[in-house]
Amino acid sequence: MTTQPAILRYTAFSSDPHGGNPAGVVLDAAGLDDDAMLAIAADLGYSESAFLTAPPEDLDDASGRAFTIRYFSPKAEVPFCGHATVATAVALGDRIGPGDLVFATRVGTVPVSVTEDAGVMRATLTTVEPHIEAIGDADLAEALAALDWPAADLDTALPPRIAFAGARHLVVGAATRERLADLAYDFARLEALMHRLDLTTVQLVWRESRTVFHVRDPFPVGGVVEDPATGAAAGAFGAYARELGLVPDASVLTLHQGADMGRPGVLTVELREGEAQVRVSGTGTRIA
Repeated sequence: MTTQPAILRYTAFSSDPHGGNPAGVVLDAAGLDDDAMLAIAADLGYSESAFLTAPPEDLDDASGRAFTIRYFSPKAEVPFCGHATVATAVALGDRIGPGDLVFATRVGTVPVSVTEDAGVMRATLTTVEPHIEAIGDADLAEALAALDWPAADLDTALPPRIAFAGARHLVVGAATRERLADLAYDFARLEALMHRLDLTTVQLVWRESRTVFHVRDPFPVGGVVEDPATGAAAGAFGAYARELGLVPDASVLTLHQGADMGRPGVLTVELREGEAQVRVSGTGTRIA
């Protein structure tokens, strides 16, 4: 008889269990096949859950702080998930202490640093190299139709682009906070477009100030209406903002997400001059 591994529940991008984005975390998934991991993710119902196994040989340095990590939404495996990475890093920090970790993901190696301050754990991941691409007019029109957003409600200073920092996200700027707050979209229509464009989320953005943004992320391809805090999209957005010259090459951005869902969280995005990768950080805590 196979013993079910321990399934932990952690939230990322908040030190409050009722805030941020919850994730399932399985620290020893060696005995699970793909179907079993998907079943656990579906049963939990969180936007993603993370599963750890032994690291590949090139990362195994006997430190005990390197792992292979896989991510499953309730509907499918996803290539990379920022909030589940942060949640897993915090869970490991609780067990083996703060310090540096290395995760082998489907999209590449992702280093994570875990620190502790006054009992609060914070994890900082470094993305794989990002890139940005245009979206065709017809695809953008379909996205706006699915969202029921007229073009007049867009912020022309935040031009729509597809951004990647481990997963693909369509970035769309909202002209007002009220536009961002009013989210009622056609689930099936947006899901179909996202599958065709290989998108993980659509990141809707309103700019409060030079370095402060509010974001929401519809996630129909994962089987949930909205993601409460999206680390992979935050990394992609940082690369987007830098490439379009919206922020200096060296910047620290603050992204607020989840407030409209009653699960407020804060994501910190750091850009370093001369370094393509983006750092995304946030606190995390166990959900009782």
